[in-house]
Amino acid sequence: MVRLGQNFLADPNLLDAIVRDAELGPDEVVLEVGAGEGVLSERLAAAAAHLHTVEIDRGLEEALAPVAALPNVELHWGDAMKLDLASLQPAPTAMVANLPYSVATPLVLRTIDELPSLQRWTVMVQREIADRLRAGPGSRTYGSPSAVAQLACEVELLRAVDPAVFRPRPRVDSAILRLRRTGPGADPETRKLIRAAFAHRRKSLARSLEHASPGSLTPARAALAELGLREDARAEALSPQQFAALSAKLGG
Repeated sequence: MVRLGQNFLADPNLLDAIVRDAELGPDEVVLEVGAGEGVLSERLAAAAAHLHTVEIDRGLEEALAPVAALPNVELHWGDAMKLDLASLQPAPTAMVANLPYSVATPLVLRTIDELPSLQRWTVMVQREIADRLRAGPGSRTYGSPSAVAQLACEVELLRAVDPAVFRPRPRVDSAILRLRRTGPGADPETRKLIRAAFAHRRKSLARSLEHASPGSLTPARAALAELGLREDARAEALSPQQFAALSAKLGG
């Protein structure tokens, strides 16, 4: 039975592979979003010191009762996009989840920003999302989420996933994505600049920024030139690090 648009993993070999891919240490504190029926949760609880697992669907309460009874598991009922994740204690060090596809991108970006304790993510996402988050400059799929994620993390596609491993079978392809934190990531001003830069992809970056903040056209062109970039460069031409440098110049 599908609840709230969820597709449950039904392949025990893949569930075991996800836990292996996560490379959890015995002292690890794991955050799982989308507990579902608890089949991944019970494996994570066995591999980690503590598991915070989040589920929005109270209709799964009976199925999750055995997991919730485990001594090292805390089951949090609610919407992961609204829960105060920063208040979780002990603080999560790794995120491992079959993410609800409707919130996968904003949730990954939110946890990068709000949970500095997180060092690794091993997440099942829609293949399209995986390709977008790991896309490089110049790619058709490179955009604001790519740049923001890559300012904080190395992003790696671990494996494509056959739709047949889900119940019910989804209409989209899936993939397991790994992120490893390399730094604190984009500050609020840099995130704002990146979003504005990609808001009008057919325009130059400077003109896109002008739409968001009138009067910024000339300073943006000057800052691009100082960085050795074309004044009429489009957003997709800049690397994540160049966005950070541009933000620093415009804010300085």
